[in-house]
Amino acid sequence: MDHGGHGMDGMNMDLPPFTLGRGLEFGGDPVFLVGCLLGLGLYAWAVVRLRRRGDAWPVGRVVAWALGVVTVALVMCTRLNDYGMAMFSVHMVQHMVISMLSPILLLLGAPVTLALRALPAAGRGRKGPRELLVALLHSRYMRIITHPAFTIPLFIASLYALYFSPLFDFLMESRAGHIGMMVHFLAVGLVFFWPIMGVDPGPHRPGYVMRMLELFAGMPFHAFFGIALMMATEPMVNTFVHPPASLRIEALADQQAAGGIAWAFSEIPSVVVLIALVYQWYKSEARQSQRADRAADRNGDKDLADYNAYLASLNARGQ
Repeated sequence: MDHGGHGMDGMNMDLPPFTLGRGLEFGGDPVFLVGCLLGLGLYAWAVVRLRRRGDAWPVGRVVAWALGVVTVALVMCTRLNDYGMAMFSVHMVQHMVISMLSPILLLLGAPVTLALRALPAAGRGRKGPRELLVALLHSRYMRIITHPAFTIPLFIASLYALYFSPLFDFLMESRAGHIGMMVHFLAVGLVFFWPIMGVDPGPHRPGYVMRMLELFAGMPFHAFFGIALMMATEPMVNTFVHPPASLRIEALADQQAAGGIAWAFSEIPSVVVLIALVYQWYKSEARQSQRADRAADRNGDKDLADYNAYLASLNARGQ
């Protein structure tokens, strides 16, 4: 009997029935564990470097970055990773968190801005890490991969083209394929939300209304995908057709649960990003208002005085 490619390492054949406690036990993937530790370590190094120099760095950004790394670790460095190889619903939790929640939190941490401020300049005529990062940010490649004409179709294709083609089953046959897929989901989430969040500098910086339109262009497709899985009358993905007997689950019910998770998650990033955008918009307007007030203070309300003089001259002419 075909077990959807999970017999190759025997790991998923004797998993006990899923509970949240079992899923959150430490385990999972060393690639993501090393990546998470590196992410926290490098970010902390950069913040400490700024502080020693006497420069401030907002605590909110540190918290957002740490939460982003923690959400990645929760779904990839625990037994959820084992269960995700055998259960569609758990896999969908991993996919949604790592592609739609983690990227938003990581981007709110402004890692590119932090790197540009913390990395030392290499000196005239030489190229160090900071110069290479600046060159990358200004490259044609970066302009293409952050443009909505690229990011929105990629975001959508990561659902439909992957799950409803043989590619998903091929990747799920090995742990390496599964990890590669998760790295892809994280990368797609980052390039999709990067221009929309607008926290870090990038080649594509649309206005607030355009950012909201970009956000809402991608989200309905997640909802439709979830509804398609929920309403299907038979399993649609071969990998999860024959779950290990020890899990005591039924494939179609598990698929419907996965669809419900995908559908529900399509709302979460919309709300989080919308709150972040409205807050940024408000701060931007406040900054512009402060600049105008400061300019008025500097020139002693010269514009108002000029206008009053203009009205006085009109009045004098009319007499």
